[in-house]
Amino acid sequence: MQYRNIGSSDLNVSVVGLGGNVFGAPRLDKATSIANIHHARDLGINFIDTAYFYNKGESEAFVGAALPGIRDDFVIATKFHFFGLKPEQSPEQRIRDHVETSLTRLGIDYIDLLQIHFPDDKVSHEAIMGTLGEVVTAGKVRYIGQCNYASWRHQQANMVARDNHWPEFISAQNQFSLLRRQVEQELLPYCEAFNIGFLPYFPLAGGFLSGKYQPGRAAPAGSRGAADSPVIRTKRTERNEALLADLSAYAGDHGHTVLELAFAWLLAYPQVSSVIAGTMSKQQIDQNVAAGAWQLSAQQKQEVDQIAAWDGSDELVEPTLESFS
Repeated sequence: MQYRNIGSSDLNVSVVGLGGNVFGAPRLDKATSIANIHHARDLGINFIDTAYFYNKGESEAFVGAALPGIRDDFVIATKFHFFGLKPEQSPEQRIRDHVETSLTRLGIDYIDLLQIHFPDDKVSHEAIMGTLGEVVTAGKVRYIGQCNYASWRHQQANMVARDNHWPEFISAQNQFSLLRRQVEQELLPYCEAFNIGFLPYFPLAGGFLSGKYQPGRAAPAGSRGAADSPVIRTKRTERNEALLADLSAYAGDHGHTVLELAFAWLLAYPQVSSVIAGTMSKQQIDQNVAAGAWQLSAQQKQEVDQIAAWDGSDELVEPTLESFS
């Protein structure tokens, strides 16, 4: 297993991480979640990314159930959000409440990386960064990051933090895959210029790049596609299915699977700290670990870039709770 620091921090994480959105109903039960986390640890995975709202809190609770005796073997990242904020509840108190609840569910004394899950135009940078500074100073959080921000919003937040001597965001998390490449236009170059660690989510386009969705065939039972997830529904286009065939052929010509190619291509970007993927089984963890071992040459990276050149057809959609199902 290879390891990279998240941006300018000393958080040294495995290049293959565990996505926490599969831990809890309706996906994995507690016992299976714990077994998968322990199996990942045995293979050198040390990074788990979960969130306050994943599976109504079961994700954090199940991760916490796996940690006794091995907490120091993991870098734990979680997220807070402002959905459903009531008029009588301040954004500052929401952050504090989510941090305390997450710490309790996870059964840990501190969170390694706390991230804001979604931008909210109604909440000021001062309220967010100032409160995050409080929880860092209190020792409840080590580092802070953001998800789903544009680079300008990230930079504004960090400038406010810098002016007030508060901690700055050290990471950015956004959707990035061979089928969704918008971050290459502006966010990823920003991260490289300012040494911000980038954490791509949906690296397999919700499972589309695993190869299990074949043109003209029904989605496999138990898959996101079978559940009519928007992540897959929007990907099953004629253009994407043709692209999947081309990518599969290229991977096969090099002795690999399309899943391995999807990981290797993301990791060819030096600012990508870890590729986060939800895994339903030990077999999927094994596959992801194998994928993380393939290092594309500069020529291979260029060839794949050309095969999967973005044509602008995948519209930018504001992330919602539904988009993570």
